Amino acid sequence: MARTDPKRDVVIVGLGWTGSILGIELAQEGLDILALERGEDRSTVPDFRYPQVIDELKYGIRFGFMQKPRNSTITLRRTLDEEAQPMRRLGSFLPGDGVGGAGIHWNGQTWRPMENEYRLRSYVEETFGAEIIPEDMTIQDWGVTAEELEPFYDRFEYMAGISGQAGNIKGEILEGGNPFEAPRSRDYPLPPLPQTTDALMFEQAAKAMGYHPFPRPAANASAAYTNEYGMQLGPCNFCGFCERYGCINYSKASPQTCILDALKRYPNFAYRVNSEVLRVDLANDRKTATGVTYWDEEAQEEVTQPADLVILAAYSLHNVHLMLLSGIGEPYNPQTGEGVTGKNYAYQMNGGTTLFFKDVEFNPFAAAGSSGISIDDFAINQIDFAAEGFIGGSYITAGQSNGQPIRGIALPSGVPSWGAEWKKGIGDWYGHSMSIGSHGSNLAYRDCFLDLDPTYKDRHGRPLMRMTFNWKPNDIRMTQFMRSKIEPIAQSMNPDSWKSSYKGDGARYDIRPYQTTHNVGGAIMGTDPNASALNRYLQAWGQHNVFVMGAGAFPQNIQYNPTGAVGALAYWAAEAIRKDYLPNPRPLV
Repeated sequence: MARTDPKRDVVIVGLGWTGSILGIELAQEGLDILALERGEDRSTVPDFRYPQVIDELKYGIRFGFMQKPRNSTITLRRTLDEEAQPMRRLGSFLPGDGVGGAGIHWNGQTWRPMENEYRLRSYVEETFGAEIIPEDMTIQDWGVTAEELEPFYDRFEYMAGISGQAGNIKGEILEGGNPFEAPRSRDYPLPPLPQTTDALMFEQAAKAMGYHPFPRPAANASAAYTNEYGMQLGPCNFCGFCERYGCINYSKASPQTCILDALKRYPNFAYRVNSEVLRVDLANDRKTATGVTYWDEEAQEEVTQPADLVILAAYSLHNVHLMLLSGIGEPYNPQTGEGVTGKNYAYQMNGGTTLFFKDVEFNPFAAAGSSGISIDDFAINQIDFAAEGFIGGSYITAGQSNGQPIRGIALPSGVPSWGAEWKKGIGDWYGHSMSIGSHGSNLAYRDCFLDLDPTYKDRHGRPLMRMTFNWKPNDIRMTQFMRSKIEPIAQSMNPDSWKSSYKGDGARYDIRPYQTTHNVGGAIMGTDPNASALNRYLQAWGQHNVFVMGAGAFPQNIQYNPTGAVGALAYWAAEAIRKDYLPNPRPLV
């Protein structure tokens, strides 16, 4: 069976961070809005109630708030010559499931990209010469600047109640903040979180080596706070259950904590759960969208939902999948370099060093998702790419996020991974370790992309999306450079022992171990319709009433966690829609 529902002004696909932002911004315009969420409804009460939500086995290990591969997955290959195989168990990344999306289970690290990252290709060519760019590297400028986006970062940070210390306010460098960041108009809305022992030890060691440590910006509230929508946050109690969990304390910024209860009060806004959008429906001339078709899980039928404006606000991978299925943008072809949808998929390049101290007790259960100390002395604007032989950068950081007994155990080299000696090692070393991590950029390449799989289909009979991705020599050189900077800091702290984990020559991407939920690209933004799927306002080039949110718009991955940029771009697009598009619907550039 199938049905057609009454037409809406706006249909929003997904109700996580970006869907919530676009929902409340457009609801204020009086538009009739419907949001469609493929997962369950989720609210702080009762879904994050104590003590049920701090069940490490259910949520930390069995991914209770994540999408299930039986319902939604991809196929993966590393090269064009391989046959892609389905991802049958979550591992490398963890898309959220249900209302709130990945905004439920993130740690809360909230950064702004470096100024140079918005115009990376131009910066490299102007500063070092185009000849240092590898032939297969397809980095691009974003089409917007840090200066243009600054007010929208500011708005996102004040909506989310971010805790931090500014390092550059209107060009004035401030002691204690990040001196290398782009200028901001004012300080964070809340002061930094208190720091744990490991972060303070790292801060002292970094200062002694001439670096510039600063508190990691956090979406974990350091004090009580009320945002512009009247939503209230309480101070973080350092429970140690941020990553993979909903916040029991209204302390971690999430769509539930910061927007949704305010949004639900608008009579012109409605949302439906267990409603998986199958495609964006296009007019006969394919120049506009007419709405979407979705699967109503409860009614067990397809539903056509007409709408004047379609906002894709699902997870970045799902947005790209819908674009490919719906014919929004020419699919990217790696052989010819032509096409735009699916182009420039990128991930994140991380590494780290773990230190062990017999006589230091770190009390890992006293932890917050984003407490910690970082340095940006090896950021993308602090490295001579020509001299070092790679393009990219990384922040370096220390700070404990949990002490969970299954996931939160580090053991020195030589301790067995099972049996009686393993148990003894846990008794000896639990709470006696800390880590210094590198969180680095991952650039875009001609043969790293997303397309439709020719073999495998989902439960609705649609082709799965295929990911073609592998690590490249440039990114290996970057992470090994960071290793050469981190290990001397670690040695200077005089641990009893330490061990490192960084990808080396010949490393191949492995989708099984968790790395980050920072999938970007595939629906990239820009100023050239022949090189980007979206224009600078996140509007589809070919269908002016389709806007696509999320990290899929990044032309390559930044060195930071992406949520700050995702939120700022959502506010940037919302303002363009409100002030420019709605009075005169058309292509905005």
